[in-house]
Amino acid sequence: MGNVINRVFDSSGPEGKVRGTPQQIIDKYNQLARDAQLSGDRVAAENFQQHAEHYLRLLSAAMKEQETRREEQERQNRERQAERDRDRARRQERESNNGETAEGEQKSDVLETGGEADSGLVETPESQSAKDEPAPAPAPKPKRKPRSRAKLAADGGGDAGNGNGEAGGPPREAAE
Repeated sequence: MGNVINRVFDSSGPEGKVRGTPQQIIDKYNQLARDAQLSGDRVAAENFQQHAEHYLRLLSAAMKEQETRREEQERQNRERQAERDRDRARRQERESNNGETAEGEQKSDVLETGGEADSGLVETPESQSAKDEPAPAPAPKPKRKPRSRAKLAADGGGDAGNGNGEAGGPPREAAE
């Protein structure tokens, strides 16, 4: 139904257009029906009442749908809250049980298998070599040859020296 309650309608009634929300249109047609009845026009009064009843039904259907949605959301919220409460109670129970175990004996998270018994894991060549001998250290990288000042300048490699035979950094003042 959408948002019928706040939607603006244009109603073409016997007295011309009536514009507004369903509640405003109902009020306007009821007022027109009262005016017609006071002037003695029973047919016009009945016609206005029928127009008002149409919008009243439209409004009540929208309100019922809105109430149904609200109740469904409340039910879902209650279920979520109940689930959170159950989880919290389980967590507190586990924590209290762990506290009791810690007082009596230390409970470890590691399962001890009793030495080198079959753990159910598959032996691989990598795991066997790791047991037999330590892994060799990686070979050191060969050192680079320093580049000459002329080659640095030709390559556009930035600072071709600082005048002291050293590349990079600010120039040092000569000792006097």
